Amino acid sequence: MPTTSVMSPQVGPSSIATPPGELAGARGASGARPRGWWDGAADRFDPSGKSIYLIGIGGCGMSGLARMLRGRGATVSGSDACCSQFTEALRAEGVHVAFDQSGPLPESCDLVVASAAIKPDHPQLLEADRRGIPHLNYAEALGRCMLGRTGVCVAGTHGKSTTTAMLGCVLGAAGLKPGVIVGANCPQLAEFGAVGGGAGGGRGFLLGADVIPAGLQRGEPGLLIAEACEFNRSFHNYRPRIAAITSVEADHLDVYGSLDEVVKAFAEFAQLLPGKDRGGVLLIAHECAHRTRITAGLMCEVQTIGFSPSADWSVQYDPRSRRTGLVRKGEGLVAAWVTRMPGEHNAMNAATAAALAILCGADGDSVGRSLSDFAGLERRMQLLGERTLPRGGTVRAYDDYGHHPTEVAATLRALRDYERPQERGGRLICVFQPHQHSRTRFLLEEFATAFNEADMVIVPHIYFVRDSEIEKTKVSAADLVDKLRQRGVQAMHLYPFEAIVEALEVVCKPEDVLVVMGAGPVDTVARGFLKGK
Repeated sequence: MPTTSVMSPQVGPSSIATPPGELAGARGASGARPRGWWDGAADRFDPSGKSIYLIGIGGCGMSGLARMLRGRGATVSGSDACCSQFTEALRAEGVHVAFDQSGPLPESCDLVVASAAIKPDHPQLLEADRRGIPHLNYAEALGRCMLGRTGVCVAGTHGKSTTTAMLGCVLGAAGLKPGVIVGANCPQLAEFGAVGGGAGGGRGFLLGADVIPAGLQRGEPGLLIAEACEFNRSFHNYRPRIAAITSVEADHLDVYGSLDEVVKAFAEFAQLLPGKDRGGVLLIAHECAHRTRITAGLMCEVQTIGFSPSADWSVQYDPRSRRTGLVRKGEGLVAAWVTRMPGEHNAMNAATAAALAILCGADGDSVGRSLSDFAGLERRMQLLGERTLPRGGTVRAYDDYGHHPTEVAATLRALRDYERPQERGGRLICVFQPHQHSRTRFLLEEFATAFNEADMVIVPHIYFVRDSEIEKTKVSAADLVDKLRQRGVQAMHLYPFEAIVEALEVVCKPEDVLVVMGAGPVDTVARGFLKGK
């Protein structure tokens, strides 16, 4: 693979200093963390010439990391549980991918990187320990790739992927040549030289330039834009210069235990930003209930963004026309656009991307044009198609990744406002697959109120991931259905997916709008329905 765009591991004189707290070193066989080329020193993480093996290489983020490491001169291979569009794309690019995850690691292997889904007792991690091969998780490895770059992170309970992808496209269109790694497929990233992806030309990664080539920060270390996930405190491994926190709510309570611990984790993330004198900026939602606690005592500059006129960046949004304006305190209107993606939440995602882009040196006019052209991501309120029913009339089908009550409510509200099926005699039908038994149990009451905009809700089995078998016995899809029925929502529990498709054949009427939601493979329901019998 050509390496003409290899990212420099050196830190320029004007780049950020490593904030307090050294990055955790890679784990070795003894459990100790030996130091080496993979550790947290900004001038030492150089994977060039190294053999790096990625366990779970088929994930969207992991496949992007694989390309980033290759772009920096490493020899990359890996394994995954099954074949997917991501693994096929990697294999087409010359990356060896094995589907036997109990198989041996390469004879020559300098570092192992494991996805967040890989457990400590994974056979290949155990082999790495036996052979004394250091290993990192995905977030630790990405954090090291951010050293020596101008890092920009998007964190928050909601909106991370959309905002990150928007920001990558905006900066690409502005000629700033960012590196981008996002946990979703964004077809438009291909316009700026993205590689990899799958069906439909989806892309989730850009290598980027070594140095910012234009704009107010021209000559600074190249931009690296990354989605910063709070699961398992992964985002504590990143060292950005600029960061956004879009929202903070109770989630991943199987890890955190309480909302208080979630807020604490976001506060600790914010503390990783460098001081104001070194260019550190935190952009945080003005309406965030925990803003004061998160920003207390920060050395970086803190700016707020929200619909309130008192925010540092005030967002003006008309839901009918989807016209959006961004007003910066002391400057007036700095960018305006018409978003293709409906919903107040997407207006805020776009505005956050716009503010970050301007902070990175992009011109406001360019930002507005790019956001007007942004067509969205796969599995984010994605229109899959329209089907003509045998008895006449059509049904439009959407797919959305939302699996938190706030996300569900926002998407349903946006679709009802945008599609307005009720004005044509249609209904909004939602097939929602809960993601994790623990999340469903912790947030059951919140889920019960999230479907108010839906006329009918169909709930398959809860997607079983990360939880224990004991947790699996504590809540079921039927519990959610009961809660919805108590609130007067027409709801039913059906499984398997084929049974749901058959039910939709019966219940769907002309002008209905169907949306399937969840982080699991529930999109197959909509795709099956669109194919018809």
